[in-house]
Amino acid sequence: MFQARNLTKRYGRLTALSDVSFSVRRGEVLGLIGPNGSGKTTLFECVGGVLPLDAGSLMLDGRPMSDRERAATLFYLPDAIVPWPAQTVRWAIDFMLGFFRGRTYLHSEVVTRLGLEPLLDVTMGSLSKGQRKRALLGLGLLMPQPVLLADEPFEGLDLRQSRDVAQTLRSYASFGRTMFLSIHQIRDAARVCDRFVLLSGGRARGEGTSEELAALAAARGSAAGDDLEEVFLALT
Repeated sequence: MFQARNLTKRYGRLTALSDVSFSVRRGEVLGLIGPNGSGKTTLFECVGGVLPLDAGSLMLDGRPMSDRERAATLFYLPDAIVPWPAQTVRWAIDFMLGFFRGRTYLHSEVVTRLGLEPLLDVTMGSLSKGQRKRALLGLGLLMPQPVLLADEPFEGLDLRQSRDVAQTLRSYASFGRTMFLSIHQIRDAARVCDRFVLLSGGRARGEGTSEELAALAAARGSAAGDDLEEVFLALT
């Protein structure tokens, strides 16, 4: 759907991102994986238009993506936000659907799949971390943009909730929605993602399927096999 070319972001003398390039394909679940402090959130904020880049660009059909095209293509869902804390989940969903002209036909389905029925009349500020994460993911899935960027979508979820959310994201991707997920738990990433971008120290260390990354690690002399955690360690 689009390509990122040589994305670079600096904070004074600190280079948070250095020449990061990757591609995002239609209908895939792409995982951005790396440890805390690797630059994942900075990358998402730059791709989502929250932060300006110091160098590099997003490319669409071989040309730089305009701000209008980015807004129409990408919906960025940050981690650890509490929008409209005094308003209910129901209000937030209705407001976002109206403001963005979202996918109203999916309203009941998304609410059911993410287990939001008991939360609809609870204020956003009263939700637990896991409940709020599910509510925000519901908002993201209802938005009209074809690409959903979700920062740490499994943060705060227990094992069963993580599994259910992973299945939900995979289901919508199978119908053409593209998911770009920032994940620091590699086992979560392995469960849901088709391909991966490995990020460490603000640099992209590899891109591809788990098999392609394992082959890259093997070509560099690693005995990591097909274990994604070991492959990540070998490439970073």
